[in-house]
Amino acid sequence: MREAAVTEPLSFAVESPLAEDLDLLFQRHSADMHADTPPESIHMLPREALVSPDIDFFVLRRSGRPVGMAALKRLGEGGAEVKSMHVLAEARGAGLSRLMLDRLIDQARRSGLTHLSLETGVQPSFVAARGLYARAGFAECPPFGSYRPDPNSVFMTLAL
Repeated sequence: MREAAVTEPLSFAVESPLAEDLDLLFQRHSADMHADTPPESIHMLPREALVSPDIDFFVLRRSGRPVGMAALKRLGEGGAEVKSMHVLAEARGAGLSRLMLDRLIDQARRSGLTHLSLETGVQPSFVAARGLYARAGFAECPPFGSYRPDPNSVFMTLAL
């Protein structure tokens, strides 16, 4: 873990995805999704769609600066989907993705959810994400919700 992650204050809280200081996060997230995933297999929600009564959008800030984001989208029947999880490249390697995922899981449990699911890519650029989810206890599953089988997607779920 980098020293900065230990000494700089961190916050992880619900915020509006429309906040102006989140522009860089959304630009980088979109660029990463489009870098090696065919357009028909990109399941990222538009920024405006993250403003919904069914979605809790979280921002991870280090010393007040946004360095990560994630969302929980409630699906009904006790489930939710992890959406838009992203940490800026220059902030990676400090355990921030794991911190965000752990807090999302804790939030889901406190909210009475029974399971979390997610969709991620099969491309090499998603290897670290798939490993993070597997280490947190997520296991591969069939498509859920409105997803259909997609050779570019991996679907995972975690029983809470």
